[in-house]
Amino acid sequence: MIEFVLEWFTSEAGEFLTFLEQNFDPVRDTLDILVVSFGIYWLLLLMKGTRAIQILLGLLALIGLRLAADLFDLITLSWILDNFLASAVLIIIVLFQADIRRVLARMGRGVFPSITERQESQILEEVVRASQGLAEKRVGALMVLERDSGLEDLVEAGTPVDAHVSKELLTSIFLPYSPIHDGAVIVTEGRITHAGCILPLTLRGDLPEGVGTRHRAAVGITEETDAVVIVVSEETGGISVVVGGQLTQNLDAPQLRVVLRDLFSRSSVIEPEPEEAPPSVAGAAVSEPPPDPVQSR
Repeated sequence: MIEFVLEWFTSEAGEFLTFLEQNFDPVRDTLDILVVSFGIYWLLLLMKGTRAIQILLGLLALIGLRLAADLFDLITLSWILDNFLASAVLIIIVLFQADIRRVLARMGRGVFPSITERQESQILEEVVRASQGLAEKRVGALMVLERDSGLEDLVEAGTPVDAHVSKELLTSIFLPYSPIHDGAVIVTEGRITHAGCILPLTLRGDLPEGVGTRHRAAVGITEETDAVVIVVSEETGGISVVVGGQLTQNLDAPQLRVVLRDLFSRSSVIEPEPEEAPPSVAGAAVSEPPPDPVQSR
């Protein structure tokens, strides 16, 4: 078996070298390879932390299985995979349709950015101020800041808002007597688009003891997307940030400001107050608060 594999690789390598000798142009092909490599790298960065990367890994596994079927002469498996992968372009379009829309939109924003660096910094500052005010009043809140991954396929949309982000509006939304205080607020491209949204809950069992539905919803949406979620606990008044499915608790306003500035790379206008560096967002929770009530209250 080993001799067969070595012989196969030797044969394939010989054919590849012969092809290069006959067709390789150093300048043209090197430029071509660099452009394609950069494009693939950029796409992987856009898909990082989303479900798209998992689907891509699954397709790569099928391609690897197809090559193995050729290597070991598995005729039936080869036939099945050939028929399946023959429609690979259509499959990719169907599976990645939402991601393709986001990539095209991201390219457009790169040429004509929807918000400036200063506007982004002001938006984050409004979120920090609102979180601080809600925490002082012990009012529960759940704010989702969309980044590259779209949320429309995962979030049960609540009430359309379409308003500028401000401390006053965010505070009024989450006050208990507000008719839309239940659920989460979605912030997209510098605007509050929806309030009272229902987020998917995580099924993980390794979260800190006492974490309630509000925090589980925050972890759930960040497991599926690259969104950043700010959670204010109604029981403890603690502020938490969730990103990439990882929860960081017990942040104060200066620490929250620093974390958001680091997560949104363009945010450089806001200068944090002198304060000890916050715990890593990717790390585990720093403490275990008392049980948090459900997402609504």
